[in-house]
Amino acid sequence: MTQPLFCPPVKSKNIILKGSFLFLFFISGNNVKCQISPGQTAGQNLNTITTAVPFVLITPDSRAGGMGDVGSATNPDVNSIFWNSAKLAFVEKSTGVGINYTPWLRNIVPDVSLSYLSFYKRLDNYQTLGASLRYFTLGEINFTGQNGEPLGNAKPNEFSVDVAYSRKLSDYLGVGVTLRYIFSNLALNIGQENQFKPGQSVAGDLGFYYNKPILIGGKESKIALGMSLSNMGNKMAYSESGNTSFIPTNLRLGSTLTYNYDKYNSISFSVDFNKLLVPTNPIYVKDSVTGQTRILRGSDPNNKSVMEGILGSFGDAPDGFAEELREINPSLGLEYLYNSVFALRAGYMYEHPTKGGRHYFTSGIGLKYSVFNLDFSYLIPVGMLQTNPLANTLRFSLLFDLTEIKKTEETPLSN
Repeated sequence: MTQPLFCPPVKSKNIILKGSFLFLFFISGNNVKCQISPGQTAGQNLNTITTAVPFVLITPDSRAGGMGDVGSATNPDVNSIFWNSAKLAFVEKSTGVGINYTPWLRNIVPDVSLSYLSFYKRLDNYQTLGASLRYFTLGEINFTGQNGEPLGNAKPNEFSVDVAYSRKLSDYLGVGVTLRYIFSNLALNIGQENQFKPGQSVAGDLGFYYNKPILIGGKESKIALGMSLSNMGNKMAYSESGNTSFIPTNLRLGSTLTYNYDKYNSISFSVDFNKLLVPTNPIYVKDSVTGQTRILRGSDPNNKSVMEGILGSFGDAPDGFAEELREINPSLGLEYLYNSVFALRAGYMYEHPTKGGRHYFTSGIGLKYSVFNLDFSYLIPVGMLQTNPLANTLRFSLLFDLTEIKKTEETPLSN
């Protein structure tokens, strides 16, 4: 999976605009024909998958962030629209709002962040509507020209807007669909006039959620299964040159087992598997005589349609089936809940070193007081991640139960 926005330009807070404005393509993961990255040369194993707008893959909420980034089959909440909109049909309350904030890459710069606002409204016992707004800012960047001349300061940003509909097909099965608009404004009209433009895309999600009560050792428990196919949409372009990039279409499969020890204590075990459904970069080789490049193994992703990219993503890795397996990222999550008011969470996420190398444990806590929930999560570095910009990532979430607020307002004061 793409490792979002690990880029020296942000670290230095100084973007050099060279001719073709390579920063724009580098930070967005744009694939330029005949461009060779260090991990794509023959004899090297590193081959990360690159896409545009990787910010749409960043975990937005603290609950999932504390459980190793799992969410396809966890218990439904207001942030389910990101993980699997089918879960919204099974939310217990009628209305909810979530406010989430993540200082991103804070080991590099202090002003890069992700904000996420989510909302749902249950129409009846079978249908639920949801909406969300995701805003990602790269902070203030000092732009300079080819010779170091100042071109001004700017704050590149990206956002997406979602609308979701979820419906129960039975007492145990639900389906959800999401429509998403994505806007990525990285150039901000700095540099050569009219050379670059904001990237835009329209995408959709499709999700399924199954949950059923079971007995484990005579205790009431629940098993849940989830599947979500997200970000299925058109390619994104940042210029009129014809170069386009795939957005990060993603397949997520998962399961959650919840064991109720008694009426006060429960524990949930979750697992997710993620795979990007976009083309894998081929392995290029450079001719020592002519200096021209050609594909040694794999196929050219630039001429593939969105559907060709999705269907071909299961068999286009240059090193065959073994590399395809390396593109699957597992996540494990654990949540202990006491009396529905206090939660302890832990998790683990793994990405193969040749596909980005994200490898970390997570922890988190949750508190419920009156009409709101407060969640907090922390990312714990493992191995090489100790020097990785993702290390020590914090997330904060505040969830409001508008149903309880209304009940409180309607309750008459006692004398």
